[in-house]
Amino acid sequence: MADTTKTIICPACGKEMEKIYIERAQCFIDVCTNGCGGIFFDNREFKKFDEEHESIDEIKKALEGKEFNKVDASYKRICPVCGMKMMKNSTSIKGEIIVDDCYGCGGKFLDFGELEKIRA
Repeated sequence: MADTTKTIICPACGKEMEKIYIERAQCFIDVCTNGCGGIFFDNREFKKFDEEHESIDEIKKALEGKEFNKVDASYKRICPVCGMKMMKNSTSIKGEIIVDDCYGCGGKFLDFGELEKIRA
């Protein structure tokens, strides 16, 4: 699925997500800048940001200096792009970080701080 151009609603807190354009990756990333600080990646976008050497400066700048609402990580989330129930999956061998994956459109939602943990 291609980069979503419409404004989407955060699956964790229900607030409107802000589109942040990432020049080097030539795509928009949806960031919940006025709610919980979560990040939604459209299908295949996550692979452009999961390694420590890949710049996420624009995302960091959008989140910088803000306080975010706590959300219930166990809450079942619905994909803001296709409407399917998202599935919780571990992204590490030890199962330390759990992210929400959409098996319908391939989207991925990370709670605030999870991107940095994955990259480390």
